[in-house]
Amino acid sequence: MMNAAQTSTGPFGQAAAAAVDPSQTRVVQELKHTRPLFSCRFDPSGRFVFAGAQDKTVERWELASEQKSDLVGHESWVRGIAFAPRGGCMYTGDYTGRLCCWPCDAGTPTPAWTINAHEGWVRSVSVSPDGQVLATSGNDGLVKWWSATDGKPIRTLSGHGSHVYNTAFYPSGLHFVSADLHGTIRHWEVPSGAPVRQLDASLLHKYDTTFRADIGGVRGMTFSSDGRYLACAGISDVTNAFAGTGKPVVVLFDWRSGRQKMVLRTPDGFLGVTWGVVFHPAGYVIGVGGGISGGGGLWFWNPEQPMAFFSQKLASLGRDLDLHPDGTRLAIAHFDGVLRLYDMSPKPAAS
Repeated sequence: MMNAAQTSTGPFGQAAAAAVDPSQTRVVQELKHTRPLFSCRFDPSGRFVFAGAQDKTVERWELASEQKSDLVGHESWVRGIAFAPRGGCMYTGDYTGRLCCWPCDAGTPTPAWTINAHEGWVRSVSVSPDGQVLATSGNDGLVKWWSATDGKPIRTLSGHGSHVYNTAFYPSGLHFVSADLHGTIRHWEVPSGAPVRQLDASLLHKYDTTFRADIGGVRGMTFSSDGRYLACAGISDVTNAFAGTGKPVVVLFDWRSGRQKMVLRTPDGFLGVTWGVVFHPAGYVIGVGGGISGGGGLWFWNPEQPMAFFSQKLASLGRDLDLHPDGTRLAIAHFDGVLRLYDMSPKPAAS
């Protein structure tokens, strides 16, 4: 079990950014809004944190001063948030299909450009490592690539048979993945857009014959920084689609083989969905979730073991998370309208 502070290189080939101890995880800031939050991301500089809210705004807080700014320009909830790798521009997508580009550090940010990207919801937004290509996916079953500079279309990728929930660029920028409601992950070449293979995350989907409804999908997805692993978050073992009764999991893939390495599960009987997942440089997989159990859950896994070695109950359902560039703090978007920052560094010894 990896619950001691670490500063060595983790199993993902990453040098740990800072000493962390998951068992010491605690709330250090509460940034409040008036409506539920659905998404969150730190900007690359770590100066700001952003969250998509139910009132159609994107909220920005400067961490040092906690000064809050409302970014207005969307017509529905914002789930997708991504940044140019070297900062400066933020990209957001909403449930009406609108995609916006913002100068994220402006005094009062307004969209630099806006396009109608999809018919129906924009489910995800991601940016290539070189900052040149912007990817979106949506309920129209399509994946689209755009110029990150001016929003001009580059390519449309088709082939998914259902809503496309998530996208991610491989760390080298030479590969790209998209994942849908049925748990089908499609691997594409960059820049040709040629399909390469499919990965199977169907564990994250079920068709409920009683309610005649699909439930599941790849709700969160990310690569480890060395490209060895792909993590896909969602819900499994669903017994009631109407109530969202199922177990939160993360499916971990070995990227080279395309096979499942491990299914990461929670030990505490929590029922709901893993909405977000990140890799920590010290070698942890971290997930956040929420569901019918009440409140939310935060989980830490050793990627060599299927059961979370540390879990923490949250004050409210957690809908997304992100890791600060310093490696010690997590931002979690909560359904109660509070963006909470959690510190994972060891507590100072009592004097």
